[in-house]
Amino acid sequence: MEAEAIAGREKDIGGGFIVRRLLPAFRRRSVGPFIFFDHFGPVTEQPGENHDVRPHPHIGLATVTYLFEGAMMHRDSLGSVQLIEPGAVNWMTAGRGIAHSERKPEHLRERTYVNHGLQLWVGLPESHEEAEPAFSHTPADAIPRVAFGPAQVRVLVGEAFGQRSPVPTLSPTVYLDIDLPAGGEFELPPLAPERAVYPIAGELRLDAEPMAAHVLRVLAPGRKARVSAAGPARLVVIGGEPLGHRFMYWNFVSSRKERIVQASDEWAAQRFDPVPGETEFIPLPPTRFAPAEPMS
Repeated sequence: MEAEAIAGREKDIGGGFIVRRLLPAFRRRSVGPFIFFDHFGPVTEQPGENHDVRPHPHIGLATVTYLFEGAMMHRDSLGSVQLIEPGAVNWMTAGRGIAHSERKPEHLRERTYVNHGLQLWVGLPESHEEAEPAFSHTPADAIPRVAFGPAQVRVLVGEAFGQRSPVPTLSPTVYLDIDLPAGGEFELPPLAPERAVYPIAGELRLDAEPMAAHVLRVLAPGRKARVSAAGPARLVVIGGEPLGHRFMYWNFVSSRKERIVQASDEWAAQRFDPVPGETEFIPLPPTRFAPAEPMS
């Protein structure tokens, strides 16, 4: 069975800052618990440029931020203030509701540097959709590394190849960052019921077929996949237990339509807890979430 291919949709959010969205897609809403997959950059940040993301809300999900290059400053309504740097994993559980901002660090505002990374969302199990919000920062040197043949694997989330990540999760989840040398090849086992691979850099082949840049490949369940590299290359693997259906609107995720309506009303009325030190916010989109009327 051939791997399903999902091409990213590109969007310039201003000043040449390109974001490619892979999930959700028209034919594939999720891979395991991953319901959102954004690849941003690499983009060169110049002094005076502002790609800050102002405070905005979330419910029913966890955000997972991972950088290959650059830096971001995270602030949230719990009072967390965290500099995000390459190799660290930042996991923010929204649960019943959280607000956060992601801004250029002050010490980099007058410097030129490259920003490049991934932001993923993980849908929370129904039993934890209304969990208390939480933020977890795992520094780069705490992420386990393991050699699997020629592949150098960082186990960002979950368990693989005898290593377990310390990043706390609420459902079975796998997230790997893999480097391959020129000519390297390895066989990816069925680490989870649902899996997908995404090339970050270099020329890669999946089961002898070239992997196009900026295309997520969803693997057949229960089957091994052979990954090889012509030159030095890098890829990520995501997966886990299937999540089941979720409703999504803007930054809100829930198994219940009425909960998204409630969260929308709360953000419009600014009843979410504020992010300390922030005075700005992103308003609710003008097109509101409108649950379909039940059929008579």
